[in-house]
Amino acid sequence: MKKFSIETYQGRRTKLKQKMGSGILLFLGNEESSSNFKDNWYPFRQDSSFLYFFGLDMPGLAAIIDIDQDLEIIFGDNLTTEELIWQGAHPPLSELAQEIGVKLTKSKNELPKFLEKNTKQKIHFLPPYRPENRQKLAEWLSISYSEIPSQASVAFIKAVVALRSIKTDEEIREINKAVNISVSMHKKAMKEAQPGMKEYQLLGLVNGEALAMGGHLSFPPIITIDGQILHNHNYSNTLIPGKMLLGDFGAESAMRYAGDITRTFPVGPEFSSSQKEIYQIVFQAYQTAVAALRPGIRFKDVHLLACRKLAEGLKELGLMKGNLDDAVDKGAHALFFQCGLGHMMGLDVHDMEDLGEEYVGYTDEFKKSKLFGLKSLRLGKELESGYVITIEPGIYFIPQLIDQWQSENLHSEYINYEKLAQYRNFGGIRVEDGYLITDLGSQILGDPLEIEIADVERIRRK
Repeated sequence: MKKFSIETYQGRRTKLKQKMGSGILLFLGNEESSSNFKDNWYPFRQDSSFLYFFGLDMPGLAAIIDIDQDLEIIFGDNLTTEELIWQGAHPPLSELAQEIGVKLTKSKNELPKFLEKNTKQKIHFLPPYRPENRQKLAEWLSISYSEIPSQASVAFIKAVVALRSIKTDEEIREINKAVNISVSMHKKAMKEAQPGMKEYQLLGLVNGEALAMGGHLSFPPIITIDGQILHNHNYSNTLIPGKMLLGDFGAESAMRYAGDITRTFPVGPEFSSSQKEIYQIVFQAYQTAVAALRPGIRFKDVHLLACRKLAEGLKELGLMKGNLDDAVDKGAHALFFQCGLGHMMGLDVHDMEDLGEEYVGYTDEFKKSKLFGLKSLRLGKELESGYVITIEPGIYFIPQLIDQWQSENLHSEYINYEKLAQYRNFGGIRVEDGYLITDLGSQILGDPLEIEIADVERIRRK
């Protein structure tokens, strides 16, 4: 079980206590989760906030920080002799707790009693995303199951977001490890993909690459010749010459920090002329966004810069028309770019998404738009030095969406539907990399991965 230094975890908890001031902070780790029968488990994944403050990557744990009594306790149980038969010997929980600076451990059965004895103090908890943790909170705190989400502590959420958003040097090293594994996964796919293969064969190759390098998948991979489907997890298609393959996947390091990269490349050795045109538009939007990254700029504004660049390229091809500032302001470009430009990345590939986009990506004063396209932008607020984000522009030709907009004559002053018919079965293109926001601008994470057309085609020709 890899961990940072004892000082790292102690320092994180100290900062959290300073931000919160008083009360009891309750952390619920995750349990094993069964797939089709009790002892056939999904791969275990610890809760990321529990990992951030306590660093113990094992099931069946919870923890409290009692700020008023200056008390930290980890609740859990050592393995029984029968469990040791199946799982092998583990260090005792008290020893593991010492390694992250917690002196006191108790059986997990004592946690409800502890909470019951401290009802005069405010008990803060984060919004649970797993039903078993929601059930525990309902029982322990005498709150109805349905009311648990609304009772999560906003102050606790904001304090955790503030701390986890700014990545330290040691965190950046872990993210770079994850990104470098992700780069190797993508190079594997770009080198091995051949006409006649199935998408699931590439899935096996990239998954194997992650495991062989000591990592795990940071999210279910997207590997598809139907790139217009934004989150496509069907791997049954055959790779056909003339098509493009969109691969959006990444690894997480042994310490659970995430990588996330997207590349689109031709199934054959080269892009077609129309594929090159669309790819170059996407790449120029990517370059425009990257050049704008710096502390103090709203990410929503970076997103809109990229949208404007996409619209310019589409207008040059005759697919958009009219005043492009108005077109982007009204959301006409979202026919081609329906999602957000990027998101935070860290211990989660969409970092802290379980805590709520309104706290992670926006502020009390700066709210998310409800406009189609912009409502899918997970991050909109001002960037700060230490943020890790992704940049992932794309162009997607979705026949059903085109048909709906055209039938409603939607944004016809900005969209050339007659010309668009030629691209109906084009598919989609996306490119994506992770960036660290620095004091002076930004810095790409990990080893370089080919992204320009000539470099991508050079790999494919080999």
